[in-house]
Amino acid sequence: MANVLAFAEQRDGQLGSAAREAVSVAARLAEASGGTAHALVLGGPGVSSAAAGLGMYGAAAISVGEHDALADYNPEAWVGTVVDQIRSGDYAAVIFAATTLGKDLAPRVAAHLDVPLASDVTGVDMSGGTVTVTRPVFSGKAFANLEIDASPALVSIRPNVFQATEQAGAGEVSTFTPEIDAAGLRLRVVERKGASEGTVDVAEASVVVSGGRGMKGPEHWDLLEGLRAALGSGAALGASRAVVDAGWRPHGEQVGQTGKTVAPKLYIAVGISGAVQHLAGMRTAKTIVAINRDADAPIFGVADYGIVGDLFDVVPRLTEEVEALKAGD
Repeated sequence: MANVLAFAEQRDGQLGSAAREAVSVAARLAEASGGTAHALVLGGPGVSSAAAGLGMYGAAAISVGEHDALADYNPEAWVGTVVDQIRSGDYAAVIFAATTLGKDLAPRVAAHLDVPLASDVTGVDMSGGTVTVTRPVFSGKAFANLEIDASPALVSIRPNVFQATEQAGAGEVSTFTPEIDAAGLRLRVVERKGASEGTVDVAEASVVVSGGRGMKGPEHWDLLEGLRAALGSGAALGASRAVVDAGWRPHGEQVGQTGKTVAPKLYIAVGISGAVQHLAGMRTAKTIVAINRDADAPIFGVADYGIVGDLFDVVPRLTEEVEALKAGD
């Protein structure tokens, strides 16, 4: 019997899809080994109010560490707390989400425990107490199957790849206060800059409108903003790496291997050629629509629907049609 721990990431006191996916994966692995899934949530005072919902995704026990020093992510405060919880639980495996926070936290935890980390995996299984993973290599052109010969097996899963599956768990919440010398912390969060209020995170959006170099400059992004607004409040703007590197759009909108992985119901790629690094972050979308003037662009190889034409003609017309359909409803 082997228990599995999921680190459930919260943001502003809310547990998002990354937390639910991590718990679901932990529950599946624990079931395969005859154990139980546990979840760990860290945050400021009061964060425990959102933790009980993880029981719906298979967590039998949910430990919530509350401390003023945990209100914002600070590796000096968080790493020691996570390591202590892992050691006290004697877990066979620990699951993190490969989010911005997880990509910083998980390697630090692995270093403290002196074990390897299988990062950004797209497949994970447990058999006979041994964890095996699948992860993309060479920019997603190939996949490597790895067996983790360590205890605990530390794994970070690619967001929006594993489905968060509801399965009954006891969901017993226990709160603890970790011993943290807040005065001795060398790092302090002095300011947080987030997206404007009402903006949907591209990783959480049900519809994503993404732009590439074909947009020719940041001054033309109002075309995509108009289409996004027509599609509704659940839509978000995305961008290719080339666009972000050029300073046209913020990094938080970047979709791809070095950005965010998205899995919306609808992904509209506008002026994006379809480099393999970008495809790695969006090919799991349910429906992909590509708009590009180059009929040979690689993006059409993964698109469900393709429009070959000048985006400066196509996007305004598409926006008008969407608005007309919405008005008809």
